[in-house]
Amino acid sequence: MMARVIPGNQHIIAAMVELVDTRDLKSLGQEWLCGFESRSRHFSHPSMKNFLCILSMAMLFTACGVDSGHFKLSGRFLNMNQGEFFVYSPEGGVDGIDTIRVVGGRFTYERPCEREAILMLVFPNFSEQPIFAEPGKSVDIKADASHMKEMEVTGTKSNEMMTNFRMQTAKMSPPDVVKKAEEFVTQHPESPIGMYLIRKYFIQSGEPDYAKAEKLTSLMLEKQPKNGPLIILNQQVSQLRHGMKGASVPRFSGPGLGGGTVTDAALGGDVAVLSTWSSWSYESQEMQRQLRRKQRSSGGRLTCVGVCLDADKTACLRVIDRDSLTSPMVFDGKLFESTVFRQTGLSGVPDNIVFHHRRVVARGLRMNELMSKIDELLEKP
Repeated sequence: MMARVIPGNQHIIAAMVELVDTRDLKSLGQEWLCGFESRSRHFSHPSMKNFLCILSMAMLFTACGVDSGHFKLSGRFLNMNQGEFFVYSPEGGVDGIDTIRVVGGRFTYERPCEREAILMLVFPNFSEQPIFAEPGKSVDIKADASHMKEMEVTGTKSNEMMTNFRMQTAKMSPPDVVKKAEEFVTQHPESPIGMYLIRKYFIQSGEPDYAKAEKLTSLMLEKQPKNGPLIILNQQVSQLRHGMKGASVPRFSGPGLGGGTVTDAALGGDVAVLSTWSSWSYESQEMQRQLRRKQRSSGGRLTCVGVCLDADKTACLRVIDRDSLTSPMVFDGKLFESTVFRQTGLSGVPDNIVFHHRRVVARGLRMNELMSKIDELLEKP
């Protein structure tokens, strides 16, 4: 049986009990749930027997299912016998990032879950796949490690619908996938999948469509009027729609990670980048490292400001020290409730806005797109 991982910046093993198959142990004359019992059955003291029985039963219930306050994710991979990958939540459903270990091609991950949340699985090649967590639910993953896009997730309606969407769009052209995403949200405004699709295809794409994102989030709010993260996303895209290309640097002010206050005045160079990052997003950290290199080679023409979306200041400072990041960094410990995050219309991790002479020229670029855009702007007078 796999140990439960307690979320947080330090991963603690909560419990690990070795279980053995008892279906062939006929002489015991006992029936055990799921056909397992603890090896500790050989103790003879009566009170110890009672204690071990209770412990075994508790562990067996965990093995067979999940209680109403938890969510369980299990799976098996072809072509991945040993390894690990990571999980985080763009909405704060997981504090920081958890590590999931694969042993013998299998894994089990269980965590407290009080409300629906989107979990993002991050694999060694930095590809990401969404999982939709629900209290008291358990889902199963089947995948070939060499073809993660064909991952099959079963166990809940939302995850099965997402699997179908992924399979249907696997061979479509990018424009057709975007049309399919819009069609899905329009037909299923009650589904939590909508938030993921809106972020991926209408906000964080190379050519974001904030007007369409606002329209779709508003449609979803008619069916989910009390969905807090959806309300925030709708407010953000409304701000983004008014911050399209040509708009001036948005006014903002926030506490600096190293002390003092960071304002929009820090984006005063010929070329400037405002970006988000966190200790639990490896892609965002790599983006900060690339920006640092570009800044050092720009001769002072490129300025950068980072917005750290963490709750743990110590984790942020470790990244700053490790990667020798010197740009001004905003940190208030409020995650996606960060004031500067809202003031500037940033929408996720990683995210970015590129300015030329304090005017917006691009936003939401992927790593290679961002570096190419900076090079293009630095070649201009």
